[in-house]
Amino acid sequence: MPTVTLPPKENALFKRILRCYEHKQYRNGLKFCKQILSNPKFAEHGETLAMKGLTLNCLGKKEEAYDLVRRGLRNDLRSHVCWHVYGLLQRSDKKYDEAIKCYRNALKWDKDNLQILRDLSLLQIQMRDLEGYRETRYQLLQLRPAQRASWIGYAIAYHLLEDYEMAAKIIEEFRKTQQTSPDKVDYEYSELLLYQNQVLREAGLYKEALEHLSNYEKQICDKLAVEETRGELLLKLERLEEATEVYRRLQERNPENWSYYHGLEKALKPSSVEERHKIYEDAWEKFPKGLVPRRLPLNFLSGEKFRECLDRYLRMNFSKGCPPVFTTLKSLYNDKEKVAIIEELVVGYETSLKSCRMFSQNDDGKEEPPTTLLWVQYFLAQHYDMIGQQTLALEYINAAIDSTPTLIELFLIKAKIYKHAGNIREAAQWMDEAQALDTADRFINSKCAKYMLKAGMIKEAEEMCSKFTREGASAVENLNEMQCMWFQTECALAYKAMNKFGEALKKCHEIERHFVEITDDQFDFHTYCMRKMTLRSYVDLLKLEDVLRQHPFYYKAAVTAIQIYLSLHDNPLTDDSKELQADTEHFKSNLSDKELKKLRNKQRRAQKKAQLEEEKKNAEKEKQLKNQKKKKEDDDEEIGGPKEELVPDKLVKVENPLEEAVKFLMPLKHLVKDKIDTHLLAFEIYFRKEKYLLMLQSVKRALAIDPDHPWLHQCLVRFFKGVSESKELPEVVRTVLKQEITRLFGDSNAKSFNQAYLTKHSNSIPHRLAAAKMMVYLDSSTETKAAELATALDESLNNRTIQICTEVLECIRSGALGDCKEHVEAYRAECHKLYPYTLAFICLHRNGGASQRNVSVTKQPADEKRNWAEHGAL
Repeated sequence: MPTVTLPPKENALFKRILRCYEHKQYRNGLKFCKQILSNPKFAEHGETLAMKGLTLNCLGKKEEAYDLVRRGLRNDLRSHVCWHVYGLLQRSDKKYDEAIKCYRNALKWDKDNLQILRDLSLLQIQMRDLEGYRETRYQLLQLRPAQRASWIGYAIAYHLLEDYEMAAKIIEEFRKTQQTSPDKVDYEYSELLLYQNQVLREAGLYKEALEHLSNYEKQICDKLAVEETRGELLLKLERLEEATEVYRRLQERNPENWSYYHGLEKALKPSSVEERHKIYEDAWEKFPKGLVPRRLPLNFLSGEKFRECLDRYLRMNFSKGCPPVFTTLKSLYNDKEKVAIIEELVVGYETSLKSCRMFSQNDDGKEEPPTTLLWVQYFLAQHYDMIGQQTLALEYINAAIDSTPTLIELFLIKAKIYKHAGNIREAAQWMDEAQALDTADRFINSKCAKYMLKAGMIKEAEEMCSKFTREGASAVENLNEMQCMWFQTECALAYKAMNKFGEALKKCHEIERHFVEITDDQFDFHTYCMRKMTLRSYVDLLKLEDVLRQHPFYYKAAVTAIQIYLSLHDNPLTDDSKELQADTEHFKSNLSDKELKKLRNKQRRAQKKAQLEEEKKNAEKEKQLKNQKKKKEDDDEEIGGPKEELVPDKLVKVENPLEEAVKFLMPLKHLVKDKIDTHLLAFEIYFRKEKYLLMLQSVKRALAIDPDHPWLHQCLVRFFKGVSESKELPEVVRTVLKQEITRLFGDSNAKSFNQAYLTKHSNSIPHRLAAAKMMVYLDSSTETKAAELATALDESLNNRTIQICTEVLECIRSGALGDCKEHVEAYRAECHKLYPYTLAFICLHRNGGASQRNVSVTKQPADEKRNWAEHGAL
């Protein structure tokens, strides 16, 4: 059907519709649409129908919008407006590939339309269709050669395609057109020059980049960037004397910047440790108050030289009272010799400060203030915590608290010690104590909330966070709005630990949505950065977005979601009661009749309280929804429909949990290939889907990272057994698998492979546990031997930690090592002797007495037994 041309009156109304859309006056736009469409001659006018649909979409009426736009398109297939509108509709629905097709169709009927070309280029850069983006930017440059965005966009296209020389030429041609006075301060021109220099460096044209920097130095505003870039370029060009001068100037500017010292080392090229040390000794003399030139030599010095430098560094910090001194030395704890020297020195300080208030009895000088001893004890508490001696750590931190009970840092460390000792409940209590000392400190508030979540105290954590969230809104909703992902991650882990899978999945999906939003937020910068010339930051943003889901927040959420979906596949929930009952089932089995009755009464009261709270919350939510609805009606800027609500019950009753798990897995497979857990989780999914070639791909990738990993060993044995027992495999697939298995396992069978693994790693507890589990998996009659293997706690065994011992205990309880529950109590008691503060190893059967907070270190575990029995329902 040919395009219908509107008469002047209707054409004027149509132009007003376009203006209303641009100014987000959607209701006015609909009135003008009605005026045109109410005329019988133009009741089916395609472009007006399309604009009406687009306007309705902005008001959240998506289905009606699609109907109108498609109707308009059918009535006028040759209209660039209809195709453009259909593209905008697809873009609002995040169907970017479809939107690009619509824009290309629109350009067939109006090939030089600037707005369509700009919209197309935005989607192409968003989707990283760089070849297409380059073509579109070239068209825009031809149409608007006077606009700087046309030149910059074209140059960026070549830069992203890694054709750096062409990008540099385009920027240079554009720069020649810019008339700027050398004396005038122009930040946008300065940014252009720095971006041009970055392109030259990435092209490997270091000599040209250095000349460029020297030529335009006066016109660049960021003088620090100029100096740092010059230093880097001089090093690349092996002009070491000049580089030395540059880094010395930078050092004077900021003697606490680590990178300047590394640059100076590269420029001076010291041939021995003594020469390298001399660089830092010169810096001490020049900057007597500098901490970095005293800290960096500790990385490469050893023996007496290390002791001497460390002595000076520690004395300086302890006298000044620097709380982060332990954090700065943490990286040295990989070297046992250095750890021994640190301990010897600091313990010596403490002894001497107690007796004569000096670092050493041989010192001739003024006495140290009492705070010096406090910071030494503070350091020692962290030191002993780091090396796993929590009892000693608690003694030192308690001594420090006794002397200064108002210092928040001390309570923070005490909480950390309990956390590392496996007693997260006591850790949360001490963190709460720290928070009570300064309720206006957001950092302490967040730390306290995090510890509460780790302890399963979700309501308390929400209340803690509500002190800093917006009034009138629930803390959880406000934190979700603010994309507070550490809170949501910890919530997901807490709900997962309580077997509330629906709530946990809700948090994981909320985090996934944040990452989608962050990706979509790029749209705000594609035009803004070219207009404001923040080009270096823009290119950095694009590179960051390409690997966005590498971020630890996404990784944690994805791993948690995958684990939950695997669990739902293995044990599907038939009704809601299972999820609620699973939470307390384990604890009830360990309680006496009297304690069980007490617990049930407590649960009834808690249930009643929760019901009242829920009713109150629903009333508040209803009120908020009414307000939001009213606001939405008044707000013409609302674009697109509301997001689908995440309902825990629906999430947990998903039809195909493995397909949902794959959605979370795919970004990890592309972006987090270096972590073995990514490939092992992939194996777990494909094992359940019986996709043998994908299983093979996963184990091969994992083998390349860590061939002796305990979890990988279990995957290999299960894979081997699965292939040998499967009868439905196509012959070609079976041949490939058998060839690969022969290469991986040799000619041995699964049992002998497992035995060989056990022999190789007989001194490591996690490896023994993996082999023991596979023994039972392959032959259930070996459960007694398997239990003996896994539960051994000899001092000669390696990798003995709280985490692995807890895992062994869980395996015995869950039956992963066969029917050997008689070992539970003996193993728990043995672990309790080794780790007296760990909740997992504390006996639950304890009567009478309330727990006390401020008790001595030796009494603490006994009190924790009472705490744990009281909170057993959690």
